[in-house]
Amino acid sequence: MQDEEFWLDRFEEHRPRLRAVAYRMLGSQAEADDALQETWLRISRASGGEVENVGGWLTTILSRQCLNMLRARSTRREEPLEVHVPDPVVEDGPGGDPAEQSALADTVGIALLVVLDSLEPAERLAFVLHDMFGLPFEEIAPLVERTPAAARQLASRARRRVQGRSLDGRPDPVRQRAVVEAWAAASRAGDFEGLLALLHPDAELRVDAGAGSALTRFVRGAAEIAGSAVAFRQVGAVDARITLVNGLPGIVASVHGRAVSVLAFTVVDGLVTEVDILSDRERLAELGIS
Repeated sequence: MQDEEFWLDRFEEHRPRLRAVAYRMLGSQAEADDALQETWLRISRASGGEVENVGGWLTTILSRQCLNMLRARSTRREEPLEVHVPDPVVEDGPGGDPAEQSALADTVGIALLVVLDSLEPAERLAFVLHDMFGLPFEEIAPLVERTPAAARQLASRARRRVQGRSLDGRPDPVRQRAVVEAWAAASRAGDFEGLLALLHPDAELRVDAGAGSALTRFVRGAAEIAGSAVAFRQVGAVDARITLVNGLPGIVASVHGRAVSVLAFTVVDGLVTEVDILSDRERLAELGIS
């Protein structure tokens, strides 16, 4: 039998990875924290003895909690989904464990989280646990109440959705920073042609200003996005600085030290294929982005 202090030490040891799993599952830092808290409560009440694979056991408990949260979320969404941008992870955000922040941001772009939001809960769990964290389908199957073969099919369907929303190419942080710097300069100057030259013809713009806001919108097409950026360009006292957003160069715009928007970019072969903007003041304040 192990005491609560023992399990607290093990839980804290695995916390960065567990929070990374929860963030990828839920796309929300607040919900990821809630899932971790519920996981700890379940662990602290457990009366089991020796556990051969502590990390796997903790991941299983957390995954069940995340799956329940995803199912509850999908039940609430009876109406067509509004535009939603998942919580960004900004490199120089205040506080937090550096290892935790690194695990959160590593290789998980906002664009991918947007696609994951469109998956069924079981598909998302199977894809995240197998493709992102390497869990075998034999361990995933009991979580989704399916056979290993059926769990494999769930991940395969999710993978096709993810690949279907992606253009060929791998993120290049150096090249992306150059593109983002050019975007910032063209936006500041209201340079329509300059913005147009940076955009893929089928690019998408997603702006999440909060439920019910007239500024929340989805735009497709290079000309439409460039025109939108010019029309809504930020001027005056707005400070737009380039920083890492989910591990890749993006922009945090602020007024008098308070963040008003976070821009995440997907850049493929030197062109912007997706811009995801979170400008919901309440969510930005909750995330503590300064």
